[in-house]
Amino acid sequence: MHMSLSHALLGLLAVEPRSGYELTKAFERDLGRYAWQAGHTSIYPELNKLADRGLVEVTHEGARGSRTYGVTATGREELRTWLMTPQRQGKVRNEQVLRMFLLSSLEPADALAVLRTIAEHTDASATELRTVREEYADVPLTGAEGFGQLAAEYGLRQYEAVRDWARWAITQLEKA
Repeated sequence: MHMSLSHALLGLLAVEPRSGYELTKAFERDLGRYAWQAGHTSIYPELNKLADRGLVEVTHEGARGSRTYGVTATGREELRTWLMTPQRQGKVRNEQVLRMFLLSSLEPADALAVLRTIAEHTDASATELRTVREEYADVPLTGAEGFGQLAAEYGLRQYEAVRDWARWAITQLEKA
């Protein structure tokens, strides 16, 4: 099982049981914005597959056929195994890295414009994420409350690293 949507759903349900609607809403917020995008058209079929495999179960049936799902012990074990297994690099498909490989095919002025845009966008995103991190600075990094804090810090450092790289690349191109 390599698909991250199923693991994202298991992780969300491991924190607390939720309905398909509530899971869809979680993906519309930070999870979908920063980590993994998914809409109800992929979430509901995935919940059915997870239920068929015994990784989640319906814990409550509500009005108009709404169902609340919870993770099973088998599902928790699957999530734990996935998180504890080092990520394997199979086929690498990283559009951003491909774009950086191909930057030198542009005229220098265009390459500089691309790099300046990258530096500005990643700087703005880092600033935004830093504000979020400061807002929750005293939240423990474990349990439901800290769910996004480790991820937010990872994202923040990633934005800062890309920004710093873009600034370095601009300096190198300007020297040339």
